Amino acid sequence: MGKVVLVTGAARQLGGRLVRSLGRDARIDRVIAVDAVVPEHGLGGAEFVRADIRQPAIGRVLAEHGVDTVVHLDVTGTPLGAGGRTAVKETNVIGTMQLLGACQKSPTVRRLVVKSSTSVYGSAPRDPAIFTETTPPKSLPSGGFAKDAVEVEGYVRGFARRRPDIAVCVLRFANILGPDADSPLAEFLSLPVLPTVFGYDPRLQFVHEDDVIDVLLLALREPRRGTLNSGTFNIAGDGVLLLSQCSRRLGRPTLPVPLPAVTWVGSALRTVGVTDFSPEQIRLLTHGRVVSTEQMRRTLGFTPRYTTPETFADFARARGAGLVPPQTLARAVDRVGEALGAHRGGPVAVPNQSDAG
Repeated sequence: MGKVVLVTGAARQLGGRLVRSLGRDARIDRVIAVDAVVPEHGLGGAEFVRADIRQPAIGRVLAEHGVDTVVHLDVTGTPLGAGGRTAVKETNVIGTMQLLGACQKSPTVRRLVVKSSTSVYGSAPRDPAIFTETTPPKSLPSGGFAKDAVEVEGYVRGFARRRPDIAVCVLRFANILGPDADSPLAEFLSLPVLPTVFGYDPRLQFVHEDDVIDVLLLALREPRRGTLNSGTFNIAGDGVLLLSQCSRRLGRPTLPVPLPAVTWVGSALRTVGVTDFSPEQIRLLTHGRVVSTEQMRRTLGFTPRYTTPETFADFARARGAGLVPPQTLARAVDRVGEALGAHRGGPVAVPNQSDAG
C-alpha cells in the first residue's frame, strides 16, 4: 500500500469512510482528503485540502505532498451543494481530465484506483443475460451519469497507455446501496410510490457500501500471490432482484406507466429532486442489467460480504416502513394473481411473493 494516499470526493459519505479507514492503517504515512466542499463528517487524522479537481491546482497538491497513490472517488451521479447536473458532469469529466493530467506529470504517483459504474454497459432490450468486463454495449449511454462514466473510462484508458509504469485499477460498481446510500437509484427507491414501466420487471444487482470500502482498500494493497490489482473489474453482490421484489420488500406500491409517458414522468421526478432520472436511468428500470463477477473473485481476489438481496435488505431497514407493510402488499399481489388466474381459467404465477419481507 502507498505511503501517501490522496482521495478525491472526500466530502461524500463513501469518501469520508474510506479516508477514515486509510487513516487507521499503520502502513500509511499520510492521507490527503480532497474536495471542493468542506466535509460535514470527520476525516480522522487525514489532512483535508480544499481543492476543485476541475482546476489545475490539483497538480500542485500531488507535488507538494509527494502523493504515490490516488483514489478517484469523485465520479458520481448526484450533486453535492449547488450546481445541479451541470456541475456534476463537469466534475466527473473535466475533473477527471485534470486529475489524470496531473498524475501523468507526477514523478511520484505509482497507483491509481478509479470508481466507475456498470452503467457503462447501458441497458437495451437485446442485451446479453450477463455482461463481462469485455462485453461491448449494444448502444452507448446517451446521457446522464452513465455517459459520464463512459467518458471517464476512456480518459483512464488513454492515461494507462501513456503511463504504463502506473498501476491502474478501474472498479465498475453495480448500484451502491446501504443505510447511507445517496445514489440516484436510492433516491428513486425512497419515493413513496415507485413509477415503473408497464409490462417490464427488470433484473437489478446491488453492492453494499461496506463492500465498496473493502474492495477499494484491497485495490490499494500489494496483490496477493495469484491475484492482480490492476485492470477493470465488475463489483456486485451475488444474486439479482426484480424491481417488483424490491417494491414489495420496501412496502412501496408501484405505479405502472406506459413506455411513451415515462420521459414525462422522469421530468416530473427531476422537479422533486430525483436528480439523475435520465433516459439511461429509465432504460435501467426498463431492461435491467446483470454483470459477471468472476474476474472480481478470480483475478482481484475479492468476495463481497453481502449478496444483492442482503444489501437491499439493509437498505430497506434503514429507509423504514413504506406506505404499505411488505406482507400486506405481498398478499394483495397474490390475490390479484389468483383473481387473474380464475378469470383466465387457470393459475397465474406471480414469482416470489413469499419473500416480500
